[in-house]
Amino acid sequence: MNLQTKPVEPRHALRFQFRGREVALERFSPRRTVLDWLREDERATGTKEGCAEGDCGACTVVLARLRGGRLTYEAVNACILLLGQLDGMELITVEDLADGDTLHPVQQAMVDHHGSQCGFCTPGIVMSLFAAYHSGAPATTASLCDQLAGNLCRCTGYRPILTAGLATCNGAPNDRFAATAEQRADALGALADEADLFVGDESQFFAAPASLDSLAALYERFPDATLVAGATDVGLWITKQLRDLKRVIGLGRVAGLDAIVNKPEAPLSLGAGVTLLEGSPLLRAIHPDLGEVMRRFGSVQVRVSGTVGGNIANGSPIGDLAPALMALGGSVVLRKGAATRKLRLEDFFIAYGKQDRAPGEFVLAVEAPRLAERQQYRAFKVSKRFDEDISAVMMAVRLDLEGRRVAAAQIAFGGMAATPKRAASAEKALIGASLDDPASWRAACAALSSDFTPLSDQRASAGYRMAVAANLVERALIEIAGASAPTRIGDLHAAE
Repeated sequence: MNLQTKPVEPRHALRFQFRGREVALERFSPRRTVLDWLREDERATGTKEGCAEGDCGACTVVLARLRGGRLTYEAVNACILLLGQLDGMELITVEDLADGDTLHPVQQAMVDHHGSQCGFCTPGIVMSLFAAYHSGAPATTASLCDQLAGNLCRCTGYRPILTAGLATCNGAPNDRFAATAEQRADALGALADEADLFVGDESQFFAAPASLDSLAALYERFPDATLVAGATDVGLWITKQLRDLKRVIGLGRVAGLDAIVNKPEAPLSLGAGVTLLEGSPLLRAIHPDLGEVMRRFGSVQVRVSGTVGGNIANGSPIGDLAPALMALGGSVVLRKGAATRKLRLEDFFIAYGKQDRAPGEFVLAVEAPRLAERQQYRAFKVSKRFDEDISAVMMAVRLDLEGRRVAAAQIAFGGMAATPKRAASAEKALIGASLDDPASWRAACAALSSDFTPLSDQRASAGYRMAVAANLVERALIEIAGASAPTRIGDLHAAE
């Protein structure tokens, strides 16, 4: 790491707060997870390992950090969070909540309302409720269902769990964490610095650059290093694929990578480090369907950690953000060294697992155009479970209208090919179609068979995917035409 020109010397110890003390680690494996460190090094076994892939929530812990000078509490999955990502934060586990022999209000409510049965999932559920308790907003049944979507209870005890949450998460925290908030914020402030973090040597390291220039220089020098933003995907490389990652570059401390440019007359620009949770309201402002797609990105734990840039950069054929933005005409901004370039999203994805990204080049930002007056947009996600599930098919469409006729169309799918992909034949067939003549839509639905040859896997068969894709195109047209009958399930009316 070439740091001779840096005004601030690099730091060679990971630092974070844990149980009232500062932890400083000068040596650890770059692939070590927070869960392994807790259970194996600290013997903090209240945090459980269930799925080891960020789905079940048994491993949920809370990170306290300063955001805009405010102390925030965020639930995350310890099983896929890398230890190095804790730099500058406070780690809170289920053992830390009680004040001596007095249970935390959330814990006591779980007891009082019989919210625990076998108990294995209970620590993670308590930690998710603890984050809600400190959110500053009174909980509703809907908000708690969303908060707990990433915590699976195999005993199906959700009703008393929700009752416990409603009884305590009233937006006015009154616990020892609230009482010591100022001191703990000061402790976190003392950890904040502008130094690059580099633990290890050139053969094996965890690095966390503090600036875009440092990131660019480091990644050019080590283009084979693994970039980690939220670790919601990379974490599974470790826990499921057992990859032995030697060089890891964490992106969480890079100043400027989380930049947001939100000007009414220009595309929305989201820095690659903007989390899915932070990006959600901004995308929802472009169209409500985008907000609903973002809400169904995994769980709260995933959305707190996962980033906009990470979802694009991993190039997954079932990543939801890429097709959602491709239909809008979105772009990706890349940087290598001091040079930057911009690509249309559909040109970024070359083949399965391959993107148009040179060695040492990283995603700097993602741009989402806004809708013009005569443009209509819809986005739909189809999955086996409604919450916290991978898409079987994801579709987004933007129509340019001249009166009631389609002048141009952009239709993008996820889950239908080896990459997120535009439906070029269907787009062409839709031009000239009338919103008042459903028969004129049939050619576009039929043309999908020319655009895609989907595969069969555990999520869906090829035939199912093709049928759903055609149905989603028709559904979008029905809604845009002004359907009188409901087209959304339950209370979901995102497009209205």
